[in-house]
Amino acid sequence: MLIGTAETAHKSNKKVTKIGFLLLDHFTMIALASSIESLRMANQLSAEELYSWQLISETGQPVTASDGLSLSADFSMQDVPHFDFIFVAGGLDITRSYTSKQVSWLQQKARQNVCLGGICTGAYVLAHAGLLNGYQCSIHWECLTALQENYPKVKSNNQLFTIDRNRLTSSGGSAPMDMFLTMITRQHGAKLSNAVSDMFICERIRGESDIQRMPLRQVNNGVSCTPKLLDVIQLMENNLEEPIELDEMAVFVGVSRRQIERMFHKYLDCSPSRYYLRLRLDRARQLLKQSSMSIVEISTACGFISTPHFSRCYRKHLGVSPRDDRKMAWSQAVITPLLEDSAFSEPVAHLLMPHASSALSKAHSEPSYGSVTLT
Repeated sequence: MLIGTAETAHKSNKKVTKIGFLLLDHFTMIALASSIESLRMANQLSAEELYSWQLISETGQPVTASDGLSLSADFSMQDVPHFDFIFVAGGLDITRSYTSKQVSWLQQKARQNVCLGGICTGAYVLAHAGLLNGYQCSIHWECLTALQENYPKVKSNNQLFTIDRNRLTSSGGSAPMDMFLTMITRQHGAKLSNAVSDMFICERIRGESDIQRMPLRQVNNGVSCTPKLLDVIQLMENNLEEPIELDEMAVFVGVSRRQIERMFHKYLDCSPSRYYLRLRLDRARQLLKQSSMSIVEISTACGFISTPHFSRCYRKHLGVSPRDDRKMAWSQAVITPLLEDSAFSEPVAHLLMPHASSALSKAHSEPSYGSVTLT
């Protein structure tokens, strides 16, 4: 079932669109809820069953989300009925949260011409399965670097969501709601999707052209910065592997070097070179935790002149060596499953750890873990 356009929505025969969500370990609840609630409200407001949805897990057993709560599955992968769409619901530690059986099952569904999609980090699994080669694709920004490095045949972007033929992918948070509202618009018209949006207190339905993340990560005291500063930061983010000189940036954006330095000190309380270094270190941390690239390869990919120089900068600014940071993240990914020993009638993690503590433990492998210092 291909997605049409808003202009053809009035021709809909109102057939029930059947949607399945394959839950991966540590999926994010907000992305799943943003998806399903949009469909539920479309049914409610139209007083018709336009959409149905069901949850799938590999074995049919409950799956634990990133917040430590578990959801029961309606079906295992082996006994699913026909679905028009199947979405992979991803979340934390995505590079180690899927199995070869899940990949094979998705490949089988693709051969059966089922429309496939991913929410939050779910697109990563579709990419690993080779099901996004040649497709435009959106994914949560924290996983974007790993996707670009590991699967260059995928046309990944920084958009909130992407609908490309029979593939629908979105970033995380509330972005899946915008993607499903767009689906509702194309299938049943803007009147219904706008009404759903109003029910959820959404100011507007964001489109595919909306970017999921502004290039500027932090501005002191929430003060709006100048467009020229955003342009400089965008240049930096687009040139991490081969950093460009500040004088060259000044020419690109049409301001002087001194003006750039003043803007950084005024709005970010740091020099341009320090901010640029932090961007490269952030990218390195993402690759350390989400890819199997060697430290030498990561050093080169993030624009450092040598591996020792990279290691010194990493330790100085992040307080730990690249090797130790990777070791801690990967060891945490191994330790957590050990807490869920199948010899027990229910996971040990559930017996010993409150939901919040369990969720914090699982988040340790994420690149953003501990990235905000509380004062």
